[in-house]
Amino acid sequence: MTVDIRIIRAGQMYRYYLRETVVGDGRRPARTPLRAAQEQAGVPAGRWIGRGLAALGLAPGEEVTEAQLRNLFGERGRHPYADRIEADRLAAGDSPKEAFKAGALGRRVTVTGVDFVFRPQPTIYLLWALGDEETRQVIEAAHERAIVRVLEWIEDEVAVIRYGKDGIYRVRPPGGLVAARFRHYEARSGMPLLHDHVLLSVKGQRLDATWGSVHTTALHENTVAASALYNEIVAVEVCEALGLATEPRTVTEGRRPVMEIAGVPHELIRWTSRRADQIAACLEELEHEYVTALDDDGEQRFLPVVSERARAKLNQIAARKTRPPKQKTRPLSQLRAWWRTSAILTSGVAADVITSLLEYARAAAAAIRARVATVVDVALAAVDVAATVFVMNEGGRFHRRHLLAEARRHLALVLRGRRRDPGLDDRIVAAAISTHCLDISEPKTVRGREAAYRLYTARWDLADLTTRRRPPAVPDPDRQSPADAAEPAAPRPPGHAGAREIPRIPLQYDRAALAGAVVREKLRTATAVRGRAYDVTAHQQLAMPEQLLAPEPADTEHNDQEPEAGPPEAIDMTALRALRQSRTDVEALDLTADRLRHLQDVYTKAGEDSRTRATRYAEPDDAARPVRRDDQQTHRPPEPGPHRGRNAGR
Repeated sequence: MTVDIRIIRAGQMYRYYLRETVVGDGRRPARTPLRAAQEQAGVPAGRWIGRGLAALGLAPGEEVTEAQLRNLFGERGRHPYADRIEADRLAAGDSPKEAFKAGALGRRVTVTGVDFVFRPQPTIYLLWALGDEETRQVIEAAHERAIVRVLEWIEDEVAVIRYGKDGIYRVRPPGGLVAARFRHYEARSGMPLLHDHVLLSVKGQRLDATWGSVHTTALHENTVAASALYNEIVAVEVCEALGLATEPRTVTEGRRPVMEIAGVPHELIRWTSRRADQIAACLEELEHEYVTALDDDGEQRFLPVVSERARAKLNQIAARKTRPPKQKTRPLSQLRAWWRTSAILTSGVAADVITSLLEYARAAAAAIRARVATVVDVALAAVDVAATVFVMNEGGRFHRRHLLAEARRHLALVLRGRRRDPGLDDRIVAAAISTHCLDISEPKTVRGREAAYRLYTARWDLADLTTRRRPPAVPDPDRQSPADAAEPAAPRPPGHAGAREIPRIPLQYDRAALAGAVVREKLRTATAVRGRAYDVTAHQQLAMPEQLLAPEPADTEHNDQEPEAGPPEAIDMTALRALRQSRTDVEALDLTADRLRHLQDVYTKAGEDSRTRATRYAEPDDAARPVRRDDQQTHRPPEPGPHRGRNAGR
């Protein structure tokens, strides 16, 4: 995720933001005015954004002052100009209590806001850090427009103000929200990391112009969808302005690929990932302690394997344990000069590639644009989205926001940096809900009847997709201690004496991808008879990485055997191989030949199973079937009849 969220509370938390965050994550000297501290740190002043500024007498782009921050976030949600309002009311003869109340925005609150951190993908901020001045300005402008668009989506679709008994009624803030944006340039390690802290106030106006507080739970629930929208928008803005394209790359084996700018070498990302290496080394130690921990009775304290949820918690602990102290901030011009010199000397990438990084990226984009069609099939996209969300959510239950986030990721994968039609993500979600999802919610409150909180599951049975588990490994007594947090951790080569196999539950994205392929094959077989054939091959050519679309051509000059007849190549690979030879990383997924054969076997088996079960699905199935349980809860289509509660359709 490239959008993080954190609660801001009045008191110590607010003082932390006023002391460090607003000055570029540096250390603000005592009794130094805010603007002077920002100039010393080399970061720009904070700016107000949001549609709710007019109600507070502020304007978009206006500079954020320390008094405004203190009133809105530090004084439990007062008006940014509360000091002036209170002084005017006292001068008019009001009592101190009445004057203080006039400067308040509704009730006083403890949680005064949330901190959204927006950062683009690594290849984008690498172009920003190592490119020329024009490239830097283009990327910063795209970054700012993406933040504004995401904030508008939050105002229109996510933010709600509760009212009534126990907050059962909800209303969108009609005037919008208010946020302060602060720009940062580097990570704690000193590496380039363009990111903005957006301090979003929880205060918003209701329909009767009274002030209430935005429900922060709704903001937390939609952070993944906001992250997917931001990634999509910033990539589109950068690609259209600079003539680039995106490609999927696998960062962690078993997880979904991320969309990066094509042509930017992955070695540059490794050059910036010092913190990632430290966290990975510490995480390995924490996982070993997790699976071997015993209680006072000598029994296993936790699960014998590391689940995905436990892995996420351990990763947070590892990030905190390896967190280095903050360094003194420097102006951007000095940082850019140091970054370029450091990349040339230590990244392992040729100097001519670093100095001509934009040209390499444009060459890779030209090859992708010429050979990858960017056409979205809503019906097939709905299949992929529903299957992925069904498998990756525990118990196979999900809400509309999960489908929306996955639909945006799917569009980014297919479109490769091109702009999509407005509302296309909502159309994919609607198609997925109406065609492939079953409503299993039992609304007992007003909130439960809202569309955003309806509970869904898939209509198909995917129990035949078994999860491959790794056998538990014997702990290695010669394991090494975590690397020093002050130095980058060197990756361990596979198979060395200190390596050990941590028993982990396999990640779910591989299984989700197989589930989508199986369902697509079932639909293609079932609907071809009725005249609507799903063109699976064409759709895969749109979404899959280039090197999976066609095999490497045989060397005809040194091959004495006659070539066997086979399907024509889906795409010409000549230009892509030339890009790989020019040190451009266009490989999206690192799949071995065994993995590809496994995928082919799964697709073949799915087609055979769908044909053998076609007759049985066409006939009524009155006999109750036992529910098979794997890592995910499986479901079966419901019998016709009235709603039967939470277990309907299972």
